[in-house]
Amino acid sequence: MNNTSADAPRPLSGTGSGPHGSHGSPGSHWSPGSPGAPSRSRWTSADLSLIAVFAALTAVFSILPGVPLGAGVPITLQTLAVMLTGMLLGSGRGAAAVGLFLAAGLAGLPVFSGFRGGLGVLAGPSAGYLLSFPVAAAVVGLLSGLVLRRVRRGRTVLLFAAGLATSFAVVHPAGIAGLMLNGHLSFPAALAADMAFWPGDVLKNLFAAAVAVSVFKAFPRMAVRDRGAR
Repeated sequence: MNNTSADAPRPLSGTGSGPHGSHGSPGSHWSPGSPGAPSRSRWTSADLSLIAVFAALTAVFSILPGVPLGAGVPITLQTLAVMLTGMLLGSGRGAAAVGLFLAAGLAGLPVFSGFRGGLGVLAGPSAGYLLSFPVAAAVVGLLSGLVLRRVRRGRTVLLFAAGLATSFAVVHPAGIAGLMLNGHLSFPAALAADMAFWPGDVLKNLFAAAVAVSVFKAFPRMAVRDRGAR
């Protein structure tokens, strides 16, 4: 016999009834930032490609000739690559890219400054700086995501502030600790050695922010795509 409206099978909870399986009334849709929107828990092949590309970029910036200093830690472009990676990829993917770079170097690949690699670098004065890089990428990625979600104008200044704050809250304290432990410097001596990096970090963070904003203008989806979930 024919089904009445009461007897008709009903769609399972959580599945859509429209032609595209969407929830709610016809024409409604979920946006990544809307409450209750489904969140992606896995990285796509594009995400993995970006992680690999920026890990390689960080390695290239690291092995470029640096400016040697008396404390044994040269001025390089590593922090520029770390901040740019976090700004462009976001917290999770940025940390993964820099973490991949660090893991490759500790495994023995000569991707650190001076074409060095291996666990021996952890006994050197630069160990604190190196170990801080994945954390710094995650922090600047998180702060950059807040800027990109809430601000439309003046992004360069705010991204620069996010990078600079990350440098002085994460990278420099870890670097000073490494200089004290492995370089056997007192705190005043380690702080004085670390201060040599401050002017360069200001310039590098400013450049990273400017490049990031330019990339976001050319590829707007990078500024909003899954920033909170990554």
